[in-house]
Amino acid sequence: MNSSVPARILIIDDDLTVIKLAGAILSSGGYDVISSTDAPVGLEMAMKERVDLIVLDVMIPMINGFNICRLLKSQEKFKKIPVVLLTSRSEDEDRKIGLEVGADEYIAKPLNRDHFLNVVNGLLKKHHP
Repeated sequence: MNSSVPARILIIDDDLTVIKLAGAILSSGGYDVISSTDAPVGLEMAMKERVDLIVLDVMIPMINGFNICRLLKSQEKFKKIPVVLLTSRSEDEDRKIGLEVGADEYIAKPLNRDHFLNVVNGLLKKHHP
């Protein structure tokens, strides 16, 4: 990845407060952040914008995060883009489903700033050395 261009991260979450918090954390880490509170719009952004990583809410109306992740990871063009599922659902079964649909990480809310940045930094280094 070109070090002079910050990684672009897409956040898809129906909770604007979560978008603002996650966006502020990621911006403080030097990332370029775009977002959507609407699942279909967010999915379209994921497919049309240059995105290096996606932070995705599981419980988002219309198309849940599991389905968005599964759809993106099933297409060659998008399967290498890391996806972090961000959710209030922290049960083992939900985590298992998240990993089965192709998510690279599964983070339970509330967000821990340092943990969140460490996960994002690690995924970007792994996928964009």
